[in-house]
Amino acid sequence: MERIAIIGCGTMGHSIALSVAWAGYDVTMHGIAAEVLECAQASIASKLKVLTDNELLAFEEVELVKERVTTVTTIEEAVKDATFIIEAVPERLELKQQIFKQLDQLCDPSVILASNTSAISPTDIADLTIHPERTVITHFWHPAHLIPLVEVVRGTRTNDETVERSIALLNELNKKPIEVKKEAPGFVGNRLQFALLREAQHILQEGIATKEDIDAAVLYSIGRRLPVTGPFLSADMGGLDVYTDISNYLYKDLSNAKQSATSMQELLDAGELGSKTGKGYYEWNSTFTEEINTAREKELIRYMKQDRGL
Repeated sequence: MERIAIIGCGTMGHSIALSVAWAGYDVTMHGIAAEVLECAQASIASKLKVLTDNELLAFEEVELVKERVTTVTTIEEAVKDATFIIEAVPERLELKQQIFKQLDQLCDPSVILASNTSAISPTDIADLTIHPERTVITHFWHPAHLIPLVEVVRGTRTNDETVERSIALLNELNKKPIEVKKEAPGFVGNRLQFALLREAQHILQEGIATKEDIDAAVLYSIGRRLPVTGPFLSADMGGLDVYTDISNYLYKDLSNAKQSATSMQELLDAGELGSKTGKGYYEWNSTFTEEINTAREKELIRYMKQDRGL
């Protein structure tokens, strides 16, 4: 059984730690200061309440899950007995490189060093290490305790054992790991997500439909099908002859923009960043923010219950 340490306890770190503890593993969670760890523990407690309220976790199990999470303020303490380490610090290459260099020096070569990065090259992250073969990306999706997908991404020097152990552990954590066989910007999930966003921006920019109707087109069509059939299954079900004809007709008219649309850049220039500032494409007052966050959480919980046969 792997002994797991999480480096970083922010938005992703504490949620990954919760996933690990919920699956029955002890986990050591590192934070840079006691007050940061206290905030992370409070967030874990809040998420556990939601899980119990929705009957995904029995009330009597809550304290057991909490007890599986040990908190420390130094990396040395965090990795002392670990066999599998997941880094979840801010998305800055130089920071990750320094942490991986430190981990590489502290840990036996058999210890897996994984990064939760959503974009940075695993080869670049491992650049300062002596044992790059044990570096891999395990990209959890937000919120990590509710989204099943984890992308396991090889660097150019990552060995098979590292990938196999990563996938085996993630299966034990009740996740749905996929192997990204070679690194590419955005891996798999974000490439697909941003291809959709690029076309949505293009449709809005061209005045073809409003933002509300573009969102509705996804919510009430492909959004309803995609939980059951991904793009290739959908193509098979629709008929590859039909999909080929549509592709040949449509692809030449789709957006091939090399940067984000003017509409998004204008919002950015105005300091309107979305929910974090109260305005983006939509107006985010407290009521709307709570409504959308609650609706998304409930839907993710519904799918989790379905996945677990509850």
